[in-house]
Amino acid sequence: MSTVKEAVDVEVPVRTAYDHWTQFEEFPHFMEGVEEVRQLDDRHNHWTINIGGMRREFDTEIIDQLPDDRITWRSVGGDTRQRGSVRFERLDDMHTRVELTLEVEPTGAAERGAGALGLIDRRVKGDLHRFKDYVEGGGDIAGWRGRIRPGDPGAPM
Repeated sequence: MSTVKEAVDVEVPVRTAYDHWTQFEEFPHFMEGVEEVRQLDDRHNHWTINIGGMRREFDTEIIDQLPDDRITWRSVGGDTRQRGSVRFERLDDMHTRVELTLEVEPTGAAERGAGALGLIDRRVKGDLHRFKDYVEGGGDIAGWRGRIRPGDPGAPM
């Protein structure tokens, strides 16, 4: 499994950064290769991605979510195996550090090669910088403020 860890500082309050990130269906606006994200319920999203001409669909399940602090997920179906977390650190009233950790299991020779060449790292770094531009250019929105804990009913064990 290949692990990528990147961070970016954004010029918005932690609540604004977190609220924007919870709008999963907006991800195609700043994530390269993401064609669509459909939120199925509070825990599950269906992704359609196209990377290097390879189209993949998969579902993710949120396993831990604490407003203004973190969101942790894993894939639960489809061709892509991944898990990750995004953390939000308040730096001051108007600045937040967004740190993304992503673990991806390559499923083919092209994906293994992309990992070896550092393409996944560069893509994640680019996505975070596009998120910075996106969140700093937008206004306040109403994000999902619910709490999901491992072990909650419906949560994976």
